[in-house]
Amino acid sequence: MSTDVLVLNRNFYAVHITPWQRALSLVYLDHARVVDEEYRTYNFDDWRELSQMTANHPGGYVSTPSFRIAIPEVISLRSYDKLPVGDVKFTRRNIYEHYGYHCCYCGRKFGTQELNLEHVLPRSRGGRTDWSNIVTSCMPCNLRKADKLPVEAGMKLLIKPSKPKWRGSASLVFRAPFKIKASWQRFIDTVYWNTELEP
Repeated sequence: MSTDVLVLNRNFYAVHITPWQRALSLVYLDHARVVDEEYRTYNFDDWRELSQMTANHPGGYVSTPSFRIAIPEVISLRSYDKLPVGDVKFTRRNIYEHYGYHCCYCGRKFGTQELNLEHVLPRSRGGRTDWSNIVTSCMPCNLRKADKLPVEAGMKLLIKPSKPKWRGSASLVFRAPFKIKASWQRFIDTVYWNTELEP
């Protein structure tokens, strides 16, 4: 059984990903509607009735003593029309993504097994573990720099440490640490094509 449900705002932009239990609760409380591939929406009673008429559903079913109901794959909130505001989380995955899997010293691209997280100002000298002081570094560059400042090691940072910008729901969806379902694709494509680009 698949457990994640894509949540759209009322304008059909992806804003969140939630467990199926929460999604069904929102639909039951009439705070959200189930959305199908043709953008048709269903309230709880309509979705329950439709569930009785379908033999198979990609998301699976939940059974109660009196009925079974399909687990929705996409729901749309009835009143929320904003896009989420937030920060890109400071995680290993997001750091690698932010620097494009490149060593910030030699500029070459590597796989995750060949990259380290590197403190520009070493921790032994008070360097912090945050966006302003962490870059990705290949193992040879990391060993060469060791516990020195880049200038002391005769090295130059080709890519300076920086914090990535939040890109609205595109950040939410495209950096998701799980497989994107086929049923989500059209809504993700909407986000991709309609997200404002930076100047």
